[in-house]
Amino acid sequence: MLPLQQFRDFIEQQQLFTEGSRILLAVSGGKDSVLMLHLFKAIGVDVGVAHCNFNLRADEAQRDEHFVALLASNLGCPFYVTHFETKKYATLHKISTQMAARELRYNWFEEIRSAEGYECIALAQHQNDAVETVLINLVRGTGISGLHGILPKRDKLIRPLLFLNRQQVNEIVANNNIDFVEDSSNLSTHYTRNKLRLQVVPHLQEINPYLEKTFAENMARFAEIETFLNLEVQKLQERILNKRADGVYIDLKEIAALNPQKLLLYELLKPFGFGENVIQEILDSLKALSGTHFFSASHQAIINRNDLVIVEKDVTVIANQFIHPDTASIVFANDEITMAFSTEVKFDTDVNKAFVNADKLIYPLVLRKWQNGDKFIPLGMRSPKKVSDYFIDEKVPLHLKNTTPILVNGNGEIVWIVGMRQDNRYKLTPATKKVAIFELKIK
Repeated sequence: MLPLQQFRDFIEQQQLFTEGSRILLAVSGGKDSVLMLHLFKAIGVDVGVAHCNFNLRADEAQRDEHFVALLASNLGCPFYVTHFETKKYATLHKISTQMAARELRYNWFEEIRSAEGYECIALAQHQNDAVETVLINLVRGTGISGLHGILPKRDKLIRPLLFLNRQQVNEIVANNNIDFVEDSSNLSTHYTRNKLRLQVVPHLQEINPYLEKTFAENMARFAEIETFLNLEVQKLQERILNKRADGVYIDLKEIAALNPQKLLLYELLKPFGFGENVIQEILDSLKALSGTHFFSASHQAIINRNDLVIVEKDVTVIANQFIHPDTASIVFANDEITMAFSTEVKFDTDVNKAFVNADKLIYPLVLRKWQNGDKFIPLGMRSPKKVSDYFIDEKVPLHLKNTTPILVNGNGEIVWIVGMRQDNRYKLTPATKKVAIFELKIK
């Protein structure tokens, strides 16, 4: 008999889906996924069947597709199938064939789920799969999240067979005369997971015959620890992460006071892609000079005086742009500078505006980033000042220096440090007849 009550109990305990939901099943044709399909049909859930042909096993892949299509038809289930050029995708994206197959199938499953109105996607992974996942994570290196292995539910993915181990699946399939197809690649030790399954796990089972049960209990504990840690990190984020328009600021004193320091800083910076090695470099550099940079794939962290500042690595750096008399606006990064003219000689003190004597402008004007050696005469002063010194005096964060545009006249003189200070040489005077009004519009 099928373990229907255990199946129902597990779904209810793990709150995998709500009553009346439509569920999309990923069915390869192997024992695990075929058993999952029969269990769902037996308890009366409305399901659809999704099958991927990765074009990796020639005739065998065609056999699997035909088998699953026939099974879905016999059980009265909607059937969805797709074909992937997996090796081409792997080559194009420079990833392994296994990773390519994973990306392709999960993306496609989600497309079907969303388009056809299914609540979630069911995957037929069982306890042994969870054991193998934890072992792979441990071998490759992992944080706490890697120790809980496969979760019964994550986002739109559910795994309703995690109450069974491989031996139980085999016995249920045999006792109920359930037809399935065998994937010959499961016997190859070329793949890491198969190597663990065939060569490592049997030895561990000799030490502990109840290996799957022990791992399941341990993974449940780790999942609870992760939940507790996430709650504590969330509190910490709210307290010490200062989110500003130009980045996320963390006081270096707060970092120094973390305990345990490396674990908590890793969790704080994990959303920005920083790995453990970089975290250690940051901790070793808390007393380093301002300007020390650290990088992840997507972000950079900069020690800026008393803070660690996190910004996106691909923040747009201002390229030289030209402004002509008929230029109405120029967009840079996410902001815009507009130019207009007036014969009314007046101004206000808004730092996001510059009121310039238009008769002194030589076109084309240039909008560019700050350069070493730049000097200007700050409005209200008579002596030149290095722009670098002005940035220091105004405590401009280091990461903003290359993104603060400088408006330069055609003769090379600075007209305006945009959004900060105008040059005194271009101020309005009683003799001014025409005013050029530049405005920084922050989106």
